[in-house]
Amino acid sequence: MRPWMLAATAAMALSAGIVDARRLDLSKPEDALMANRKIACSLKDGTPTVFHWSGRVYSRVAGERDRHLYDVEGMNIRQCGTVSDPVKGTGYRMVSREIMLYLDPATRQVLRQWSNPWTNEQVQVVHVANDPVNMRSATFARNDKGEPFKLDVRFDGGMAFMATEIPLFYDNPLAGDYQDYVGNKYHAMEIFNFIADEKVLLDSTKLTADPAIAWTRIAQWLPWMKMRGREGIMITNATGRMLKGYDELTKVMKDEIAANYPEYTAPPPLDDARPNETSWTYFKKKADAMRAEMKK
Repeated sequence: MRPWMLAATAAMALSAGIVDARRLDLSKPEDALMANRKIACSLKDGTPTVFHWSGRVYSRVAGERDRHLYDVEGMNIRQCGTVSDPVKGTGYRMVSREIMLYLDPATRQVLRQWSNPWTNEQVQVVHVANDPVNMRSATFARNDKGEPFKLDVRFDGGMAFMATEIPLFYDNPLAGDYQDYVGNKYHAMEIFNFIADEKVLLDSTKLTADPAIAWTRIAQWLPWMKMRGREGIMITNATGRMLKGYDELTKVMKDEIAANYPEYTAPPPLDDARPNETSWTYFKKKADAMRAEMKK
């Protein structure tokens, strides 16, 4: 039996809840992939996994002090499914949806209106409700050329550390068709740092690594702030962890989901093929709906 077939057989057993007790060897692409999946979700197919995070958002404008604009609290509910390929070997695909709320820093209540300190305008807050946020394609033990998957992880003091930087530079969905000529590109960077117990991460009997997460985003002003092209950026700094389940979410998050986002109690189906939503595409839909309502 070929190595990829052995790995696929093991993956099918794993998806059924049958686990071979051993220490993962990250020099092997199949084991590295398993460890990566344990950080992202569960090794058992179709098992909902929930991440939660909270933090603060600051402005950065040349010549003035940074401002604490608002707080954030977010959640992502996801699940993974095993896939296999004759060349790439064992792989998995993750599907998810996520919410991030903007909160009053003093009361920790969900903001509905926000006072823009630069324009003195009261603006309507549009929270993040991205559905779906899926892996665009599956991750495999090997790529198209047969090269092995490698996990960039550092071990220190019994802990595992994994850092990922994601530079973003693409057409702004709110702008026109001439962005290469006049600018208006969406320019940001997402920084994710995962921390897990080394023993848990490398223990094949543990279905998840139960990681903690630190998330930083450096990005342009949010469109609902109505900054009208003012110079400056926003810096978001948040921390969180993988929860034991949905019930561990905070009251403010569960209340908001129950009232306005009931579908976010479960992840999308594993075969979800919809295009991904972003904060900007979601805002565009909301803005278009508000404009249409005003015209009636």
